[in-house]
Amino acid sequence: MGLDKADRNPVAASGVGRWLLPAIVLLVAVLLALGGEMARQWLRFDREAIDAGELWRLVSGHFAHLGWPHFALNAAGLVLVWYLVGDVFDRLRWILIGTFTVITIDIGLWVFDPALMWYVGLSGLLHGILAAGLVEKLRKPDTEALALVALLLGKLAFEQFSGPMPGSETTAGGTVVVDSHLFGTLGGVVAAILLRIRVRHTASI
Repeated sequence: MGLDKADRNPVAASGVGRWLLPAIVLLVAVLLALGGEMARQWLRFDREAIDAGELWRLVSGHFAHLGWPHFALNAAGLVLVWYLVGDVFDRLRWILIGTFTVITIDIGLWVFDPALMWYVGLSGLLHGILAAGLVEKLRKPDTEALALVALLLGKLAFEQFSGPMPGSETTAGGTVVVDSHLFGTLGGVVAAILLRIRVRHTASI
């Protein structure tokens, strides 16, 4: 059995099964959004609160949103990203990638962006998912994969040197934390590489 076949889960790649994980993510985000401003205050990545021991915020902050427009923007992004790369890995590997990406974003924001006091949203995780999928697709690159890589790198470079993409803050209804996109991308790339090393090691045994 080739590595390509070993890496793909027929259930995850099929219609309903493929969309189970993003559906769960969106359901969780909707439930949190229904809590309104009080829930957002209690769930967001908040530096002072985390420092005081409220560690759940390291996870919940990625699923809370500024409001419904922010949620809608991230939901549309998740649907698009999953359509592009959602069949690249099976569910377990996507869960591992998502977990690693969230941890990477948290560490990145905490250590390298000390002025950031709070953060909410899925966008960092979305960048990690897309980056991980593209790393895997580049094993057999096609025009679409190369174009997406160029767009992702161009977007990250623009954000780091010029700030948020034009119109993104107006649409989201608040400040866009572009560093979360950078750290999310790094997390996704590293996670995909580690999984590939693991597959090769297992195949060689």
